[in-house]
Amino acid sequence: MLVATFSIFLLNFSVEAFAQGDGEKATTGAKKGFDANEVIFGHVKDAHEFHFLNYTGSDGEEHEAVIPLPVILYSPQKGFSVFISSALHHNAIVDGYKLTEGKIVPVDKGVSVYDISLSRNVVQMLIATILFVWLMISIARRYRKGYGVKSAPNGTQNAIEIVINFIDEQVARPNLGSKAGKYMPYLLTIFFFILINTFFGLIPGSANVTGNIAFTMVLSVIAFFVIMFSSNKHFWGHIINPDVPWWVKPILVIVEILGIFTKPFALMIRLFANMLAGHIIIICLISLIFIFGALNKGIGYGFAPVSLAFAVFIYFIEILVAFIQAFIFTNLTAVFVGQAMEGSHHAEHGVGAGLDDPALL
Repeated sequence: MLVATFSIFLLNFSVEAFAQGDGEKATTGAKKGFDANEVIFGHVKDAHEFHFLNYTGSDGEEHEAVIPLPVILYSPQKGFSVFISSALHHNAIVDGYKLTEGKIVPVDKGVSVYDISLSRNVVQMLIATILFVWLMISIARRYRKGYGVKSAPNGTQNAIEIVINFIDEQVARPNLGSKAGKYMPYLLTIFFFILINTFFGLIPGSANVTGNIAFTMVLSVIAFFVIMFSSNKHFWGHIINPDVPWWVKPILVIVEILGIFTKPFALMIRLFANMLAGHIIIICLISLIFIFGALNKGIGYGFAPVSLAFAVFIYFIEILVAFIQAFIFTNLTAVFVGQAMEGSHHAEHGVGAGLDDPALL
């Protein structure tokens, strides 16, 4: 039970650091209490380090368990600056830059900066990409050696083959018909890419990549171009000259044109909102321990089992949601591509069956 183990570990080492009674004094002299807003949004937002927990050391000082990442900055006035993010801790100034509310800003006025650092979202996405490529190549090698061709697949190969067959039979063929094979590499890529990144995001201390609007926006933009390049004259004829009474056409044409952009937008928001909401709920449940612990340490420890039980439950729900959201994004992409390829020849192959079902949109 990964989330329970991490939460208990966090509770034992962090209550004293977060509680008001034993908290570190701020520069104003006031005692520093647990800031749920900072913890929750600090987890779901991007950062220049992987932050796991805060703890009070034997010296009585508060310390952080983090993995710092390289910071790469470019300023037209000062050129490139490269250093490790840990150098910015404790309000330090490095090369004329400081960390303010999670963002690196220049100290001097009139200096502009472009942050091209390897943030935790970028690093985690690169790790997920390497894992994905390695997994697919290793399975492809097994097929070339005859495993799964002359004999039944086993292990990871068997699990991946089940998923591939599912996407082929339940997503690609019903929506794309005879052209399913052409789009299978793309559909499988987005399914596994979303799934692997979501699983990485469930590791405590990791980045919530699929809950980042930039990540889902890029996937949606790619889907938009795939849809557009898959369209034909029948699709555009339906948009520009719909078969409706003339007095309805001006309104319907505007609606259809807007629909071209709202479809990928819906893909973006659906994935982003679902992934972000699940992480916020889990962190909120864990934060309740420290909120009650700030009032009374006994209450904090007493409420811990209840909070952890709900957090573990939501955690398992998030594992299921990871598969569901990867499937929905892939399926809706196939649906929209199938709509773009609409035409009389599609009826012969069953393409677009069920595309008018409002439940899919």
